[in-house]
Amino acid sequence: MPKTVPPLMTMLHELVSEISVSSSSASWDHSNRKVIDKLASWLSTLGFNCEILPLPGKPNKANLIATLGSGPGGLVFSGHTDTVPFDESLWHSNPLAISERDNKLYGLGATDMKGFFPIAIEAAKAFLDQPLKEPLIILATADEESTMDGARALVQHGGPKARYAVIGEPTDLKPIRMHKGIMLNAITIQGKAGHSSNPALGNNALEAMNIVMTDLLQFRSQLQQQYQNPLFEVALPTMNLGCIHGGDNPNRICGHSELHFDIRTLPGMNNDEVQQLLQQRLLPIAQRLQIDISLRELAAAVPPFEEAADAELIKTVERLTGHGAQSVAFATEGPLLQQLGMQTVVMGPGSIDQAHQPNEFMPLAQVQPAIDILQQLIRRYCL
Repeated sequence: MPKTVPPLMTMLHELVSEISVSSSSASWDHSNRKVIDKLASWLSTLGFNCEILPLPGKPNKANLIATLGSGPGGLVFSGHTDTVPFDESLWHSNPLAISERDNKLYGLGATDMKGFFPIAIEAAKAFLDQPLKEPLIILATADEESTMDGARALVQHGGPKARYAVIGEPTDLKPIRMHKGIMLNAITIQGKAGHSSNPALGNNALEAMNIVMTDLLQFRSQLQQQYQNPLFEVALPTMNLGCIHGGDNPNRICGHSELHFDIRTLPGMNNDEVQQLLQQRLLPIAQRLQIDISLRELAAAVPPFEEAADAELIKTVERLTGHGAQSVAFATEGPLLQQLGMQTVVMGPGSIDQAHQPNEFMPLAQVQPAIDILQQLIRRYCL
């Protein structure tokens, strides 16, 4: 029986048609199993050995490790199967279908990043009947857009093992070797409510939060004095005070306040150390004000990512694309694949400027060049 799968455009349409939103909001969060099962079916047909790995504690979510060939080393093409939530009313076409117009492929996840999978499969088809010296692995993960629990589960699983990994996030086919890490935190202050006519009746959580926020901005300034990287558009670590909640009435002493903020760390910074420094700064404030102040993570932190400028994979993709490796502000699963021992580059078709918004698209003109680059990587690292 011939090894056949649907044409590239059909595969892309079928993947986009399956809702696989991952979100911290339970009302939006969906399973990715239909996307994983489609990929496993196609890749199995082509002779890949497919291993579906449900996420611990999330049986409706899974990763896929599809391997062609065997042995040590090898090359990974990696992508995530989930998308962000969407508002269909803001789209000019059905977000759950591929619409081709103006030489662009529109659809939810077309570029971020379901579109990478049909391209990787199309690249692999040229090598199905050739003996591979090192395996080709197509990796599909869950929940990258929310918790990155899929990639974290792979680290715990201990695989896949390979020498090199390409994460097909949208970079306009320009290699990316660095990005910042991200920490999402909450500070909660529990004070004591009371009648505002007598401040001694309570302990104002908003006033305490004002002191905490002032200290956070001082901490930000210290980090920015200590760390800089001119290879980033924003060369400093950043801290954004994103939202605050507290109190319920102007004539009542505020008894409770909560602040949510993020910190984006540069390569060379350690997220755990930054978290410890935050905790150390909050303790004396709580003691001085005699108020309860707690720090917690809103989501597991993503480490900063850096692949060495002289790494073999970086030099190869620079030569193939004609572009020097760059840095980006957005986070990826790159540092987690590095923990599995792989040289890693982020590089894929489409632009991050089109991601996470209505009318997301992939330029049709980048599809064949992406296939060509992936095929050249297979020739170099698998044959």
